[in-house]
Amino acid sequence: MSSDLTDLYQHVILDHNRRPRNRGRIPTANRVAHGDNPTCGDQCSVFLRLEGDRIADISFDGSGCAISQASASLMTTQVKGKTAAEARALYDHFHDIVTTGREPEEISDVAAFAGVHAFPARIKCATLGWHAFLNALKDDPAPATTENTPD
Repeated sequence: MSSDLTDLYQHVILDHNRRPRNRGRIPTANRVAHGDNPTCGDQCSVFLRLEGDRIADISFDGSGCAISQASASLMTTQVKGKTAAEARALYDHFHDIVTTGREPEEISDVAAFAGVHAFPARIKCATLGWHAFLNALKDDPAPATTENTPD
C-alpha cells in the first residue's frame, strides 16, 4: 500500500472518530441492540428503523476507543438505505478486510480498516458495532459481545 493511501485511510478513521456520523438515538427505531467489548471496555448501541427489508435509518451511541467509534460511525453510513441482505454482505466484506488485511480492489472507506488485522485485539474493537447491528437486524435481544464472536 502506498504511503498516500495509508494517509488517506488514517484520515478516514480519524475523521469518523472526531466527527461521528449518525450518533445518538433515533426516536423512530423499531430495533435496538447493544454490544460490549469487555477486553477494552467499548460499548455500542445500535438503533435501527427497518421499513420492510430496507434499513430506512440507523444510528449508534456508545463509548470506546477510536477504532470502535470510527467503525460504528462508518458502518451506519454504509448500511443506511440497503436491504438486510446487502447489509450482511457489507459486513462479510468488512469482516474479511479486518481479519485478513486483504485490501479490496476498489478504494473505499471500508478499506481504511485493513490495517486492523495486524493488531488482533483491535479486530474486536472494529467489529463491535457491526455485531450489534447484526443483532438489531435479527431482532435478537441478547447483547452482542466480542467474547462470543469468532473475531
